[in-house]
Amino acid sequence: MEWNLRRMDSELKHMNPDLLQPSKSFKKPSSFTITLNIGGYLYVTQKQTLSKYPGSLLEEIISGKKPVLHVDAVGNTFIDRDGPLFRHILNFLRIGELLLPEDFKEFSLLIREAEFYRLGELAEAVKDCEQQQATLREPAFLEVTDSHERSQGLKVFCSDSHFIDKVKSRLVQVSKSRLDGFPEEFIVSSNVIQFRHFIKSEMGSRLVLKEDNTFLCTLETLKLETVMLALRGGYRLLTSLDSSRGSVVHCEALHFVK
Repeated sequence: MEWNLRRMDSELKHMNPDLLQPSKSFKKPSSFTITLNIGGYLYVTQKQTLSKYPGSLLEEIISGKKPVLHVDAVGNTFIDRDGPLFRHILNFLRIGELLLPEDFKEFSLLIREAEFYRLGELAEAVKDCEQQQATLREPAFLEVTDSHERSQGLKVFCSDSHFIDKVKSRLVQVSKSRLDGFPEEFIVSSNVIQFRHFIKSEMGSRLVLKEDNTFLCTLETLKLETVMLALRGGYRLLTSLDSSRGSVVHCEALHFVK
């Protein structure tokens, strides 16, 4: 027994001393990051991300203004709140805006979580998002009217302003080899566009489709583009007035619903 102890002592003296030290690959926890345990879900983020809104609960925890009351088994700050929903809160702090899935339903709960963390900006963003989603769930009505007079032109009304934005994004005014964007003079409101003319008085100015530079100079071609956007967007035709001319684009009025 004594001989075995002397042998072990001899072997230890000749052992590489680095093997007796902590692994050099071991890294100490970063002073710039923090791991939060939110209701059993772990989130790792930079401290400056949580400090984005002064006066919020998270900022006070990071700055030390509010002592950490609870930690988990490994020492992470523990907050007994909804773990999965904290993902949206953290993303809001990271990118500065609220981006929720299209099928998101837990608005009331997310508002309560935002209020708990004292993030007023987030709570307001959630309320706005909920209102927008409620608006989208309501039926959208689209009316395209054509008086067949150059002074009046073509009128596009839609209760969903997003469709109007889509129409505007497809068209651009070309003037003297420049892209001048959608003509402001055609915009009546966020729900109405009134095309009163299609060829400007100055030479070389025209209204075109942005993607393929197609020349749109008539009521019919512009109306057809609007109808195709509506059909691709899920609108269905309800009524058409004066369709005796043999084509939808020649009707005086077209009514769609979505």
